This record gives sequence, C-alpha cells and structure tokens, in this order.
Amino acid sequence: MQRGNSSIGEPSQLFGAGGEGFTTRPVIAGRKGVVTAGHYLAAAAGMEILRGGGNAIDAGVAMGFCLAVLEPQSNGIGGESPMLIHHARSGRVVAVNGQGVAPRAATLEWFQAQGVSLIPGDGLLAATVPSQVSNWITALAEFGTLPLAAVLAPALELARDGFPMYHGLRRCIASNQARYQDEWPGSAATYLPEGRVPEWGDRLRNPAWADTFEKLAQAEQEAAGRGRAAGLDAAHNAFYRGPAAEQIVAFCRDERFRDATGREHGGLLAYEDLATFHAHVEAPVTVDYRGLDVYKCGPWSQGPVFLQQLRLLEGYDVAALGHNTANYVHTVVECAKLAFADREFYYGDPAFTDVPLDRLLAKGYAHERRGLVDAGRASLALRPGDVAPRPLKLILGDERSYNNDTTHLDAIDAEGNMIAATPSGGWIPSSPVIPGLGFPLGTRAQMFSLDPTHPNALQPGKRPRTTLTPSLVMRSGGPWMVFGTPGGDQQDQWTLQFFLNVVDFGMSVQEALDAPTFHTQHFPSSFYPRAQHPGQVVVEGRIPESVRAELRQRGHEIVVAGDWANGRVLAIRMDPERGLIFGGASPRLETGYAIGW
Repeated sequence: MQRGNSSIGEPSQLFGAGGEGFTTRPVIAGRKGVVTAGHYLAAAAGMEILRGGGNAIDAGVAMGFCLAVLEPQSNGIGGESPMLIHHARSGRVVAVNGQGVAPRAATLEWFQAQGVSLIPGDGLLAATVPSQVSNWITALAEFGTLPLAAVLAPALELARDGFPMYHGLRRCIASNQARYQDEWPGSAATYLPEGRVPEWGDRLRNPAWADTFEKLAQAEQEAAGRGRAAGLDAAHNAFYRGPAAEQIVAFCRDERFRDATGREHGGLLAYEDLATFHAHVEAPVTVDYRGLDVYKCGPWSQGPVFLQQLRLLEGYDVAALGHNTANYVHTVVECAKLAFADREFYYGDPAFTDVPLDRLLAKGYAHERRGLVDAGRASLALRPGDVAPRPLKLILGDERSYNNDTTHLDAIDAEGNMIAATPSGGWIPSSPVIPGLGFPLGTRAQMFSLDPTHPNALQPGKRPRTTLTPSLVMRSGGPWMVFGTPGGDQQDQWTLQFFLNVVDFGMSVQEALDAPTFHTQHFPSSFYPRAQHPGQVVVEGRIPESVRAELRQRGHEIVVAGDWANGRVLAIRMDPERGLIFGGASPRLETGYAIGW
C-alpha cells in the first residue's frame, strides 16, 4: 500500500483516504464527536459526556478519571497525564505539563548517602507528586464547560458499583498476588477480594477510591455559589491540601516497603510538596511535516524525539522506500537511533536545564545528522550530536527491560476541540495501594539520573523526563488529528509509524493502526534498571521473514515478537471538508475502543 505523496516536502492529497480492504475494526465515523480510550467503558463515558452537552475536553477528563479505575495496571490517579489540547474558540494549541515533580527531600546527596546509584522502579522511594488530579482539573478549568462532579460521575459509578474483570488486569493481579499477600496489604484488600485473584468477568469494586473522589465533588459543590472556577479550586485543594494529602504524607512517613534495592524504604513526599503543587498550561513544541503542523509536549517528556525523527525523515521519499520493506525499516530505525541518542544526552525539565531545542529541531542539523545514516549497514554506536555540553557517560543497569505500561485517550468534537492525553504511573504492580484512598503512588522518579552533570539529573521540584508523549496535528491552521499509545520508550516509534502510514502511505486511520510495527531498543531504557540493547530491533511477526533476513544482513539484531504485540495506538482525525470525524483503535491489548456519534 503505497498511495502517499511522491515528492518530498509536498503534502499528500490523500492524507488517510484509505481503501476498502479488510481492517480488524471499522473506521468509526461521526459528525458530532469521536472518542477513543484504552478501555471501552471509558470511551462509553466520554461519549456520554459529549451527548450530554460537554465538549471534547470535558469528555477527555471524564475518560481520564475512568481509566484510573479501569486500568490500574497501566495508570493511576497517583501518576501523571501529559496532554495536548486544541481549543476551538481561542484557536490555541497548548500542553498541560502533566508530570509531577520530585519531593523537596529528594536530593542527589540523600541518595548518595543511602548508597543508591539507580532510583528503584518500585516501592515508595521513587514517588513524585501525584499530578493527575491537578492535570484533569486544570484542563477542565481552562478549556472545559462542565463541573467536576459531572465528569467524575462515570468513574465514581465504576469504582462504587464495579466493572467486569478482563484478562489484562487479571494477569497483572495474578503475577503480583504473592507480593500483595505478603507485603502490600492495601493492594491485597482492593485487588484480591475474598483473598483470591478475581476470575474473568467477576465484578471488581474499589469503594475507597470512590469515597476519596466523592469528597472532591462535595468540596466543589460547597464552593459552587462563588462560581465554577471557585468550585474547581476547592476540589483541587480538597485533594492537595486536605485529608487525601495528609494520608499520602503519613503513608510515606510511617510505612516502609522492600524495593529493587533489596532494602526497605519509605517515601520522601511531604505535605508542602503536595500543598504547593499545581499543573499549568504551557506552549508545546512543533515542527511542520508535509504541510502539517505537528505538536508535542516539551523536553520534560520525550515528545520532541518524534519531531526530530520527522526532521530526519523529511529528507527521504518515504513512500518510495515501500511500506515495511527492509529499506523502510532500516531507514526509520537508523533515524530513530540518532534522535533517541539526543534525547538521552540533552532532554530534561527546561525549568532546570537549557535544552538546545532550536538546534535539535533545525533543518540544517537534521541534514547533518542524516549524513550518518548508512543505507547498507546498521550502526551499533550511540551517537548524540554535538550541540551542547553533555554528560561523559551514562549510568546504566543490567539487561532487564521495561515491563510496566500506560494508557491513552483522545477526543474531537464537532466544534474542533481536540484533546490527546497519555495517563500513566501509579501502577498497581509498582507501588502499594494506600489504605483508605484506594490507589498507589507513582514511581516516575526512577527516570531521573543520579549523575549531577546529566540534564535529567535529580533535583527537588524538578520533573523527571517522562516517556509519555501524546500527539496533536493541525492542518492549514485547523484541527486535524490526535493520537497516542502506551509503550514507554516505544511510544514515539509506534506512533511515528502510524503517522507515516496515514501521511506518506495514504492509509485510513484503522488501516494505519492495524499495520505491523517495529521498534529499536538500541538506546538506554528510560526505566529502571536502564538497560540498553545496541542494534536490537523488535518486529511483529507479520513483517515477512524476507525483510527480517535482509535486516540481519545489514547488521540488525532482529527479535520477533507476536503478530500483534506492539502497543495500542488510538487515533482520531477530522475531515473538515466533509464535516466528518474518523476514529480508530488498535486491536492490540484487548480493551481499547473508539466510539463516534
């Protein structure tokens, strides 16, 4: 399927027109709105909000709260939720800085004194300030229309009344059963009802979660007489300055749990860390590609690495390489290696470090870097560019790889409001559920470097460089597409392939989601223990053996995954000429869905 543009730099006239061949799911088409979410019940809640008069941001926030209940193995309210928003009435495209910060007590000196060289990926030691509540409320206050109580209602119902157990969540609970029973009593009380792993289809409830968030709705209602903004502020304070914050701090102070260091630790969060935290709206980062304006969150995320890959690939006739041919896979992988090397050496929270984005995203720099791509041979070196001072070495661990996950949501309404958010962190495999609150804290501080010369070095109040990376695209100044996926370091590889499938190969949204994918693990993982696999490329089994063989001849180490193993990209795009909105959901990972109206 090679229907895309034939001349470099000119926009495709098809842009995802697609064909009439088989797809695993239909392309969802709507006139009034389309939503996608990592769980179909969350998508249903988003559509309920749209049909009830809310806009896409209201729907996105509702889905976000639902996903914290429905996919606790992939995200939680104690984690984070970076997002990108297009607000139709103002014409603004913004990012919500949806990542919590390091506690004031989390210093390089503290970890050095404790003999910790890599921040562990489990327990309480890696907890940053939980940002999801602030993120969702900030998005709602700035760009939504409904009160918090209205968008919280579906999640409260799911937590109070329960939802059917599904295979992915059951597998997670089963694999952590012993730890829950032996070490994490709060987790056992919530996820091992009657002392056993729930069966597929069993109803799972979390009444403590519902109790926690009903208090936010009550605080909003009590302040409603002073206006919508005052009500939302009251709800925010109820979480970050009220009993929830006090319980979080007491849990970190009084409890100690064994983590990957082999020792027991408590958490470093203090009341002041939560009481002074508030998400804020900021400018995203953007480049143009084939006539499209592509937006990502800043270098506190890995988002700009997507844009660096586009800058490199715009110098090729991507369609002429042939979809998923050896030439195509090799070119995309080699460009990814260059972009991710820069991510590893230069990205960090721009409030604390000077990230040379102007240089990293410049066309001239991409042209220089493109010259390093050998069409016939895979590079086995980690080759960052020479754009700024950088650390002399990286602190890496053993050969284990990332094994947690994330989720995603999108929404577009008829007015052209768009939201893409990638909630993550606060996973139930990584940290114990706090009794009485119904959720665990996150472990995102594991992504900090403990090398003081690294741009992502730990500092109090700093955001760790997250892998979470929603995407938003504008066309001719108007809204066009939102998309994203779970998958850690792979997110900006799988979504890149989806994007190229639509833009350069002319696939429909669902065709682009169904197509087999690949990714490289050449660069250090962002997750504990920071493993690196030079030259390794993981391909889905549907990529032909002839292609794999040719890639091996060029020096790639090929690892074959399952036929449908990589990610769960969700996407929605607008067709303003016809007044239609198209959505799709990858069939991977069981529960993602798109719904249109």
